[in-house]
Amino acid sequence: MNIAKHIERGATLFPHKTALIFENRSYTYEQLNYVVNRLTNGLHKKGVSKGDRVALFLPNIPEFVISYLAILKLGAIAVSLNAMLKSSEVRYILNDCAAQVIITTETLSENVEVADLPYLEHMFFAEVKTSKGISLYHLIINAFPEAKAVKIEPKTPAAIIYTSGTTGFPKGATLSHGNIISNMYAQNRCCGMTADDRLLLYLPLFHCFGQNAILNSGFNVCATIVLQRRFNLEGVLEVISREKITMFFGVPTVYIKLLNDNLSASDWSSVRFCFSAASTMPVEIARRWEQQRGLRVYEGYGMTETAPCACYNHSLKYKFGSIGTPIENVEMKIVDDDGREVPTGELGEIAVRGPNVMLGYWNRPLDTDKAIRDGWFYTGDLGRRDEDGYFYIVDRLKDMINVSGFKVYPAEVENAIYQHPAVFEVAVYGVPNSVKGEIVKADIVLKPGYTTSAADIDAFCLEIIATYKRPQEIEFVDSLPKNGSGKILKRVLRQKQLSLSTF
Repeated sequence: MNIAKHIERGATLFPHKTALIFENRSYTYEQLNYVVNRLTNGLHKKGVSKGDRVALFLPNIPEFVISYLAILKLGAIAVSLNAMLKSSEVRYILNDCAAQVIITTETLSENVEVADLPYLEHMFFAEVKTSKGISLYHLIINAFPEAKAVKIEPKTPAAIIYTSGTTGFPKGATLSHGNIISNMYAQNRCCGMTADDRLLLYLPLFHCFGQNAILNSGFNVCATIVLQRRFNLEGVLEVISREKITMFFGVPTVYIKLLNDNLSASDWSSVRFCFSAASTMPVEIARRWEQQRGLRVYEGYGMTETAPCACYNHSLKYKFGSIGTPIENVEMKIVDDDGREVPTGELGEIAVRGPNVMLGYWNRPLDTDKAIRDGWFYTGDLGRRDEDGYFYIVDRLKDMINVSGFKVYPAEVENAIYQHPAVFEVAVYGVPNSVKGEIVKADIVLKPGYTTSAADIDAFCLEIIATYKRPQEIEFVDSLPKNGSGKILKRVLRQKQLSLSTF
């Protein structure tokens, strides 16, 4: 077993088929495997071997893909770093995983303080020419072109992907070859991927969504990956038309942006499948997308710790607002505070068990034992299950707002506010209050050219949700903070509010 066998299979079965497209470059499966083989041998000559940690501090460029595959072929462990991290964050992660090698760019290397990295032995640069050190190009052209992916046991670590660190320091979710391969095949089946598909990949490769649900899953069926540096509205629309994209993957904020910009002039005729994950898709947005585009948004649920997909809505029967049912070989349940399964329809924490669940957090046995109990991973998400076995996300447990003893779930309030015609984006969260404990606040971004007032939003909410759920504070903002995958960072909004609060 080895994840990288998918690229070898592509080179054997479809040697002249395009595997990867990036700007003015493209690689057939044969060419991509050839370059990966050379880098595999180049890294091995530099002392990289099975189990060694190799950090990837790179943007969405082909060198990320080539390096990642070479690391896996060796049986080493790929450590993905968010390309937006600063020096102190980079230092923490590299020392936490004891990375011996880092592959980066000259620009990003400014955040790699070598003097504070005692485990680091080599730094390689993605640029063909570099003034700082050895380039990947140098390793590639001076290495032997034949290499086979080493045989690996299913529970051998393949990748460490650090969580965003919403509470304290980030933790390295350690995914095995078995975790990722099981998820690749499940994603292929759920989404109906084939060798004829062309997948657009603008989501960050350092994130589990882009890395496994798109890149690895696409290579597993010998599809074509069209890589972009980042999400750019005009660029995405142009690439969809030019490259005849068949499968579109995004997060809810991307669909919201696409809905609120002029799509009428863009050609989506080649797109047959749309997928959303990373955060819950508001029902109103899913309905509007289907009405406007004639395409359903199929939703996946999971997280880095589940490699990432655990649940899918749905290859058999689609239900608006649901995250669907568990993927094959995966179990899910709703539990109370004591870990006991609750009856159908009742709220509780979602727990997941299956071959997709991570090995644990790197060098954090206590955190691992807290998160994984009796083989079940406790997600921290609040949800329920209906009589058909479909699951629904209510919210993150930590995001729940307690208003005078009443529980308010931000996602429910956000779904209501999204129905207002002037609203582009909204984030609902709790802020401290000396009388009620917490009150509901909504930060709202309006659509271009639209105006409204807090009183109007309040009146609109009173028509569709209970009085205690409506926002007591409404602030109109120009933008909402997001992470690299486009997920709204409510912790940033809460921290900002706390800094301003006199409570």
